[in-house]
Amino acid sequence: MKKIINQLHKSKLIGALFHTLEYCLRKELADCESVLDLGCGPSSPLQYCENIKYSVGVEPFLPYLREAQKKDTHGKYLAKKIEELDFPEQSFDAVILIEVIEHLAEADALEALKKAEKWAKKKVIVASPNGFLAQKEIDNNPWQKHLSGWNCAKIKKLGYQSYGLAGLKFLRQEGRNNTMGDDLLVSIRFRPKIFWFAIAALSQLLTYYFPCLAFELFSVRRIKQGSEGKSLSNKV
Repeated sequence: MKKIINQLHKSKLIGALFHTLEYCLRKELADCESVLDLGCGPSSPLQYCENIKYSVGVEPFLPYLREAQKKDTHGKYLAKKIEELDFPEQSFDAVILIEVIEHLAEADALEALKKAEKWAKKKVIVASPNGFLAQKEIDNNPWQKHLSGWNCAKIKKLGYQSYGLAGLKFLRQEGRNNTMGDDLLVSIRFRPKIFWFAIAALSQLLTYYFPCLAFELFSVRRIKQGSEGKSLSNKV
């Protein structure tokens, strides 16, 4: 059942109806050909964006990086932390941080976003929990622990437009797992989980447009050329 749910979740039809992460990413990257994926992990959703011609996956945790290489999710891979990176300005059409900033202390996350804005030509895309969500270390990966929280107000102040993901926030909780995976039921708070997952999916029809109610945020900052494009840097 879990495998069937995961396959349905990845389908373009279901994605368009319920605004899944994969759908939102495909939609926002439709005008992009090159992408820098910071904290790409073992199975980046970028793999579902067929139009991307060149991508760089950055991942400091070597087991995740090796898994990403096996799946051939990117054109190039870097085993580095964000603070170790350096690229020329506007090196990529887009820079994405999918489930990354919550793993950084707030000051480090702000610095990462500042760098992402500098490296992006068109947009920076961030996906994160809505507010602080406790998460312990998993997969023996020291970077998996959550260190900061990002809600609608905080993200909006940085110049991002947010959309809601994963349905109503109160229906979910910290995942009770010891490893990353594709189990979409792991964060559902109530039982039976299949039923409440269906309720969460239906509520996504609402929370996409009212992100402050959502469990997760999908946030986009569109880069403007000239002095306006410096606004995030000025706020950090």
